Amino acid sequence: MALKSLAVLPLLVLMLLLVRVQPFLGKVSAAAKFEWQHMDSGSSPSSNSNYCNLMMFCRKMTQGKCKPVNTFVHESLADVKAMRFQKKVACKNGQTNCYQSYSTMSITDCCEPSSSKYPNCAYKTTRAEKHIIVACEGKPYLPVHFDASV
Repeated sequence: MALKSLAVLPLLVLMLLLVRVQPFLGKVSAAAKFEWQHMDSGSSPSSNSNYCNLMMFCRKMTQGKCKPVNTFVHESLADVKAMRFQKKVACKNGQTNCYQSYSTMSITDCCEPSSSKYPNCAYKTTRAEKHIIVACEGKPYLPVHFDASV
């Protein structure tokens, strides 16, 4: 019986190592994915019509298929994270974990026109100042989904 227990020990150690190493094997948290897909606080938004084409390509949202719609937020990540203490609203899907910004934020909407076809993804760039709505989850409680702009 003791030999069976010893035989299982290396498997348990391997499983524990995989759990600790998993974040480095390509698994991305929902909060990190939100940042990658929606945050562009380092740039000042411009009226450059190629902004969306460049950003969607660089952020890998045109691999395998064209992502039809995406919004980039040009505010600090700290300001977007602080929304979890702001106006609580219902999400589009009916969930209750969405928050609306008290003030308007600088955003760029990227929309794929019907004439765009993969692999030649093309986007219309629209700059705006709007309130944004994000869903938050996890521990720590962070933005994980861009729900809407109003």
